[in-house]
Formats: sequence, structure tokens, C-alpha cells
Amino acid sequence: MATKLAKKEIGLIEAVSQFCQDKALDKDSVMDIIKESLITAYRKKLEIDPENDSAIHVEFSNEKSGDVFITIEKKVVESIDEENPNPLEIGISEARKINSDAEVGGTVLEKQKPMDLSRIVSSQARQMIFQRLRDMEKEILFQEYKAKEGELTHGYFQRWKRDIMLIDLGKIEGIMPKRDQNPGEKYRQGDRLKAIISRVELRPKEPIPVITLSRASGDFVKKLFEMEIPEIYDGIVEIRDVARIPSIRTKVVVYANKSDIDPVGACVGMKGVRIQSIVRELGNERVDIVEYSDDPSQFISNAISPAKPIEVHADRKRGDALVIVPEESLSLAIGINGSNVKLASQLSGYKIDIKTVSQYNQELASPEAREKLDRLFNAQAEADSEVEEDDEDLTPLTEIPGLTPRVIDLLIAGGITDVETLIEISPEDLASISGVGPTTAEHVLRLLQESVEWVEE
Repeated sequence: MATKLAKKEIGLIEAVSQFCQDKALDKDSVMDIIKESLITAYRKKLEIDPENDSAIHVEFSNEKSGDVFITIEKKVVESIDEENPNPLEIGISEARKINSDAEVGGTVLEKQKPMDLSRIVSSQARQMIFQRLRDMEKEILFQEYKAKEGELTHGYFQRWKRDIMLIDLGKIEGIMPKRDQNPGEKYRQGDRLKAIISRVELRPKEPIPVITLSRASGDFVKKLFEMEIPEIYDGIVEIRDVARIPSIRTKVVVYANKSDIDPVGACVGMKGVRIQSIVRELGNERVDIVEYSDDPSQFISNAISPAKPIEVHADRKRGDALVIVPEESLSLAIGINGSNVKLASQLSGYKIDIKTVSQYNQELASPEAREKLDRLFNAQAEADSEVEEDDEDLTPLTEIPGLTPRVIDLLIAGGITDVETLIEISPEDLASISGVGPTTAEHVLRLLQESVEWVEE
């Protein structure tokens, strides 16, 4: 009988050890959990108050035997109250069986035998231990994958759960809701796929962290570009924005931080080899590379690609833009279900109206339409004129020797458009501008100081 009970204890230790190995858990932390759970179970059995938990101790023997012992610190008394016994007290006669030198008022450590302990390590105690271990594993997995949020990963398609894809990520299973799937893609069990980790969260009713993956987001396309285009990974070419209608068309806005780099050519690659690998990953979705421009008309012209407009006029105040295209390019400019013009409008922030040359000429026949068109055509010139009048006495940032176009763009985005404004700003405010930081701020101020005599003139 005693042999069978000892084997039960060995099974518990071996099971926990295997669990730690399989889940890559810290052994010391797991042993602490076991100790706490055993103390809790034993305290409940003996009806000991929680504040007296310090009187209960758990000891593990060598790993080969796997024995577990519990020792209880008991106060030695003359005799035990039989009607209302205190579990933390022991009679003097029993105490001297443990320690012959025991005296009334002192304490002794009573060690429970494995036979007695086996009754404590019940299914409830085991459940408590493994629940704590599962919670520990859940937290470790959450921290690991939370750090990877926004990164590209790969997994293997397992099965469908209604309209949700379940993806094997190795240590854990991720989910891909319908809104994050690339419409039209078909998978069989075991198929390998790439996705972005869009969200990692802990949910009370879920035994493991919920890892939400996406193949439909613009960030997924951005990560594919970073992986395939060395210039983007190295920061030479920057992705300014991404607009996407999954499975139909994506537009990626790029900008080169060096004047001798063609950002569009760098993304397309020799004979289109770079962009083709991205297109294949997206299931032959159309991908347009759009070069960024500060000029709204030029940027809209680039964004309406693959159509080539004859003229583009943007009203900065009203947020409207007129794009005139050749007759044969109208459907190309609009795109399937309006996808091309929708994405161009999303990137530019302008409401884009596309007209052919003949449509434009017909509208000129109406005085009302002609007035509207004249206002739109003149809006750009008026805006540029106002800017020139306001800035005619200010010194542009380009006059500071050594200031790169990238840094100038960051300063302008932060509201510093001229040298006079730059002189007034504090180093702390300059460093707080997005993308600048203390090092770049120090560099900018040093360049400004070197040209301060020119600035004062």
C-alpha cells in the first residue's frame, strides 16, 4: 500500500517536470507554485487560519525518489483539548516522541508521512497546481507575443472555425477573423502562410493569449516591403503611407531620403523582380508604387497611377481636386468599382473628380460650371500666392548649409518652416518633434550656430 502511494507522488513530480520542459517554464518558479498550492490544500484540510500559513513548510526530497514532505510547526502544550483541538498544538507526550528535549511552551516540527500526504494531494490540489502553471504559461506566452505585435510572422493553416482561420504558430495557435483575411484566398490544411501579428490580448475566458493575425491590413503590405526591399529596411527609402482594398489594389507612397535614389525604381527592382515577389504573396493583387510630393497636384497625379493625367488642379481650401485624363484612360483612372480613385483620394486627402477632355469641354459650355472650374483652377495659384506673400521676408530652411532634405521635412512637419522660427525654439521642444530626437536636434542647432552670422544679416 505504501509503495503504491509513493509512486503516486513520484508521478506528480515527474509530470510537473515534464510540463516545465515542454512549456519552457522556470523550474524554481514552478516549484514555488507547487509549494503554495500544497500549503493551501493542507491548510484547508486542517482548517488552519491563513495568517498561520508560515507554520506550514513543504520539502522536496531528491529528484529520483520524488517524495514530498510537509512539516508543521506546532506549539507544545500540557495536553490537547479533545473537544476543540488546535491543529497547531501538540501534547507534551507526543512532542517528546518527535524531540526528546521538547518542553511545554516550546515548538516542534512534525513531519507528515508520505502516506498521510497522499490524502492531501487530492484531485483538488492537483487541479490547483496545474491551474497556476497554466496561468504562468499564459502570462509568459502573452509577454513573448506582445513584444512581437506589429511584426511579420509565418504559420500553418489548421482549420476553419466558422469564418475564422486557425493558424499554427508553433507554440500557440493564432486566429485570423474574416475582416483580416485576403478575400479569395484558399488554403488547405498544412499550407504555409505569412501574416502580421496585429493584436495580442488576454481574455478571461480563454486559457491562452488570443493572437489576432492579419493579411488584409496596410501594415502587412508595409512589412512585406521592408522584407523584400533593402533600401526600405535600411531607411534610405521611406514608406509614407499605404492605402489598400484587399485582393483588388494597394497603393504604397514612398520617399527617398537621398536625392540620387529613385524610390519607385528601388521598390520595383530590376525587371520588376522585387515587386513581383510581393504581388505573388498578395495573390496577384495590383500594387502601385506612388512617389511622394509636397505639391498636392503633383502628388495626386502620381497617386492616380497607372493613369497619366493631362492636368491636375487642387483646391487646398476646399479639399477638392479636378483630374483631366485622356478619353481612353478614364476607366483606368477610376479603377475596378472605383478602387483607383478611392485609394488616390484616401492618400491625398482630396475629393477627386475625374473628367475626360471631352467632358471638361462640355462643362465649359455652362456658365455655372465654367465659374466653378475657374475657381478650382485659380485656387492653387491663389494659395501659392498667399504663401509667397506671407513668406517673402522669411528665410527658408534650405539656406542652412548641411541640413538634409529628410531633416527639413521633419522640421516642417513639426511646424518649423523657416530659419527665424528655428532660432526661437528651445532645444527641448526641438528634440520633442516626431522623428527628431536629442541627437538630431543637437546636430541641427550646431548647423544653425555655424551659420548664425548669415542668419542675423
